[in-house]
Amino acid sequence: MTKSKLLLAAMVAWLLAPVAALADNLPDLGGKKVVVVTENAYPPLQFIDKKTGKQIGWEYDAMDEIAKRLNFKVEYQNTSWDAMIQAVSDNQYNIGMTGITIKDDRKEKVDFSDPYMRSEQFMLVRGDESRFTDAKSFGAFKDGLIGAQPGTTPFYTAVYSVLDGNEQNPRIKLFETFGATVQALKSGDVDVVLTDGTAGQGYVDASAGKLKLIGGPLGTEDFGFIFPKGSDLVKPVNAAIASLKADGTFDKLNKKWFLDYKMGQ
Repeated sequence: MTKSKLLLAAMVAWLLAPVAALADNLPDLGGKKVVVVTENAYPPLQFIDKKTGKQIGWEYDAMDEIAKRLNFKVEYQNTSWDAMIQAVSDNQYNIGMTGITIKDDRKEKVDFSDPYMRSEQFMLVRGDESRFTDAKSFGAFKDGLIGAQPGTTPFYTAVYSVLDGNEQNPRIKLFETFGATVQALKSGDVDVVLTDGTAGQGYVDASAGKLKLIGGPLGTEDFGFIFPKGSDLVKPVNAAIASLKADGTFDKLNKKWFLDYKMGQ
């Protein structure tokens, strides 16, 4: 079974777990405008379709359905990952979405929704990579470089699960966007990028064999939408997430984006 299918099976099993409330009677937000910010750098969660130039992906479909069920109008905007959490914390945007791992330190700045997806991290490498096959052999490969965005889950996994726990380790090369880390990988400037399986599989599918995922999962992470602290949108969005889980909508989105959709085709 491929990594993408394993990931899908894990997510489906999780989403089919008992839901505390079916959220049949969802709040009505009266058509208010809600500004949602994203990065468009994590296919198939959210990205730019090269053929049409449109913003598409799992998270867009999910957010559009949440907006429909709660009766609000979405305005999408874009910013870089390193600015997103602070910008949402500062009330520049109402909701942030970009495969954001739910972490206690981030909860000090923003509120999270309930998890809408569970994923695992893998090592993304060039398709012809043969010098290492997993985290242990990469750690022993002293010349190997990792590309990462500062402050992200992959960055901390690289530091504490792959390397030596030194956040200043020169083997980690920092980039502003996830897309830039992948480009550096393709060009040979770094040797591996850590990514959740969803984004990684999207890049593999679009690479025509130039990229691959190796090794076992390095950690499990739950994704949530983020809000300014105290936002009155958290409770309604959580109710909508429960509804989407309960009626199989998330299962349909998983099938659409992780099995049926072919990147670059």
